[in-house]
Amino acid sequence: MSSAPYLLYLHGFRSSPRSFKARVVQDRLEQAGLAERLICPQLPASPKAAMDLALELAEPHAPGNLSIVGSSLGGFYATWLAERLGVRAAVINPSVDPTRNLSKHVGVTTAWHSEEPFEFRQEYVDELVALRTAHITRPERYFLLAATGDEVLDYRDMVAHYAGARQHVIEGSDHAIPEFAQYVDEVLAFCGFGPVDAAQ
Repeated sequence: MSSAPYLLYLHGFRSSPRSFKARVVQDRLEQAGLAERLICPQLPASPKAAMDLALELAEPHAPGNLSIVGSSLGGFYATWLAERLGVRAAVINPSVDPTRNLSKHVGVTTAWHSEEPFEFRQEYVDELVALRTAHITRPERYFLLAATGDEVLDYRDMVAHYAGARQHVIEGSDHAIPEFAQYVDEVLAFCGFGPVDAAQ
């Protein structure tokens, strides 16, 4: 499948390329012999720096040879990038407006997959404001995977924000979607990978 696009995976808040869903995507592409198509950076805590890095990685392949997958805060980032670059984006339990709930996380903590200090500064909230997408312009470019049991974000906000987009709403589950392996092929197919059940 030499025509497969590059896939930029954007992890969530305090997460990393070692996150569960990122590893599921990586494993699936490895099984299909497409591991080299995955771009999965460690995003800086600063939203502006995160998007500067993402643009640097994405622009050589956009718009014709790139799709984006974003989870949680990464879904918020993916939406901003999709609007800017004109590419497809699959968003998984995305944060529609992270300024509403990340203000309470200002301070120093650790990332989920590291003991390194993770500092989220007050100025980063302002950076998030600058990245907000009030309305998606082309719903057909988006695929929403949302769980009604998300304990962190309200799936109804996601459904409304991505109105007109392809949507798969999971009854129950939670923010992490522990059964994500059941849905990864649907996500990848939307992103232009087609069947990925065997090496091409």
